[in-house]
Amino acid sequence: MNNFSYIQVNSAKEATGYRQATPQAAYIAGGTTLLDLMKGNLEEHPQLVDINLLPFKGIEQTSDGLRIGAMERMSDVGEHPLVLQQYPAVSESLLLAASPQLRNMASIGGNMMQRTRCGYFRDAAFPCNKRVPGSGCPAQEGNNHNLAILGTSEACIATSYPGDLAVALAALDAVMTLENAKGKQRRVPVTEFYVLPGKTPQRETVLEPGELIVAVTIPAAAHARRSTYLKVRERSSYAYALASAAVGLDVQNGTIRSARVALGGVGTKPWRSPEAEKVLTGAPATEATFRAPRPRPCVGPSHATTTASK
Repeated sequence: MNNFSYIQVNSAKEATGYRQATPQAAYIAGGTTLLDLMKGNLEEHPQLVDINLLPFKGIEQTSDGLRIGAMERMSDVGEHPLVLQQYPAVSESLLLAASPQLRNMASIGGNMMQRTRCGYFRDAAFPCNKRVPGSGCPAQEGNNHNLAILGTSEACIATSYPGDLAVALAALDAVMTLENAKGKQRRVPVTEFYVLPGKTPQRETVLEPGELIVAVTIPAAAHARRSTYLKVRERSSYAYALASAAVGLDVQNGTIRSARVALGGVGTKPWRSPEAEKVLTGAPATEATFRAPRPRPCVGPSHATTTASK
């Protein structure tokens, strides 16, 4: 790990000011992802800016929906009565993730900023376009087990966000609040927060330099209350998803009035599936409907990979 300085700040203005002065500085909250990256020499930051004292907390129902502060811990959100009762897919996605110890430390904002588990990215001995743009993507012809099949490019096939929470949030139309160095806030849907790799896989989100994640807001809706998150993995705990799905249905009189479906583990970002939603909407809520063959998802500007390990 490289040497670095450490500072704890009391306001968003102070935090973004440090990032403006030192663009390579990094924010740290729980540190469950950042410290791993630094210990592996995958990221080098001359300064860590501790944001744990920032007032980005709270879990409350507002006129816009459920607002979750970015500094809330995963375990607190996953176990909160409002989340359990009104947004079960969100609770399940959090409580199926990591381990209890990590969930007690990791912040919601930090969870949204997880980086890929691609073995080539995680081993500094290999070239990787995410770490060093233009150096190559050995996963294209090498071991691409657990990597993406949707939204890939010639530059990268990594599942850039490997976690669970953002998949559930993408399904439930959640919106993120971001704040820049001037104190100006903007709102970005989770489905637009992550970007496809294209020719610039080193850019994974729409966050501008120095911007902070302030909160996530999930609209109140019938499909949010009737939602679930399913995760398939190689072992029963403390493992990332081979594939996952977050689904929410608004069912009235036995008919699906609206549907929300998002996939994880298979795309270069949390993958919303309007094709599946269209097939479900208006159909009877029966086992036959759910088991019926589905159209192939729209993969966008992607490049197919060809190994049997997919």
